Amino acid sequence: MSEKLQKVLARVGLGSRRYMEEVIAAGRVSVNGQVAQVGERIEPGDELRIDGRKVQFQIEDEIRRRVLIYYKPEGEICSRNDPENRPTVFEQLPQIQGDRWVMVGRLDINSTGLLLFTNDGELANRLMHPSNEIEREYAVRVMGEVTPQLKNNMLKGVTLDDGPAKFESFTEIGGDGINRWFQVVVKEGRNREVRRIFESQGLKVSRLLRTRYGTVILPRELRTGRWMELDKQDIDNLTKSVELKPRQGTGLFGMAKRRNERMQDKPMAARRGGFLRQQRRDSEEETSQKPVFGRERERRDETNQYGQQRERRSNSTPNTYGQQRERSGNQGVYGQRDRQEGAANRERRDDNFGNRESGNRERRDENAPRKPYGTKKIFKKF
Repeated sequence: MSEKLQKVLARVGLGSRRYMEEVIAAGRVSVNGQVAQVGERIEPGDELRIDGRKVQFQIEDEIRRRVLIYYKPEGEICSRNDPENRPTVFEQLPQIQGDRWVMVGRLDINSTGLLLFTNDGELANRLMHPSNEIEREYAVRVMGEVTPQLKNNMLKGVTLDDGPAKFESFTEIGGDGINRWFQVVVKEGRNREVRRIFESQGLKVSRLLRTRYGTVILPRELRTGRWMELDKQDIDNLTKSVELKPRQGTGLFGMAKRRNERMQDKPMAARRGGFLRQQRRDSEEETSQKPVFGRERERRDETNQYGQQRERRSNSTPNTYGQQRERSGNQGVYGQRDRQEGAANRERRDDNFGNRESGNRERRDENAPRKPYGTKKIFKKF
């Protein structure tokens, strides 16, 4: 049981397959002490090294197959790295030891909904390949009137820049006014395909949510920005749809299984992307600089007045006990008089205390009866 070398290196997480082919062609990879060639196959037990450093690996058929569901929010991009430092979907996924997550399909930055991730590269390729015709279901909010003629056009097929495209099914699911919701199904995953089909008929998509990919349906208990892992039965149904054999050990065990059970009983709160929060903060700053009128202006004036009062109160209040003493001592004539009276009172107390103590002692000595010497038992009488 063997596997291509570049595929093994990519699965370990050292880079893409194309990049690994360049590394192998540069002579940086060796198998059992011999420089490897592009396309060479590797078997369990072989010694794999890159730049002289040993690489631990497993053949793909021996690895436990795992699949994650992720509810993508708006503002996140479907990429591992972004030059503009925008949040990516991979930042929210759990770490997988000695392996990597492969994304199944994509959603643009303004779309939300179901994303699949797996550690099985072959499963991901088959789910995305157009020849397998895996259905993708979307809930779409459309701005504009969708007439029966436009609906028939999109069901029969329209011509796009990259070829013909069509909806497999088209169902109205609600909405009021000019914004109405529709449920559509496509069997390809071309870039912005659903949006472009509507735009070809002069319609604009204001929201797009993926609700199903193949046999996997977006769970109701899953909230925006959260993920959950599929169990054995769901994974086996997904692999059966693309004619892959099931693997041993597939499914949830221990803490992972209990986590999914807790999420079904008590769903986690939705998580919003930081990119969108920053956009809202920027928009709030822009609106705060614009002139306001009416009740909004009165409310803002009251808020500013309250803040100014607090600031004046904090500035007028001394910060430390020493500053309070300094202010009380620097109050002109009244401060000097207080200091003089305080000093006089202290002197008077000291004098009275000394005289009182000495006077009492003298009076006690004069009035007290004198006892004869030697009356105590501890002394002997001579």
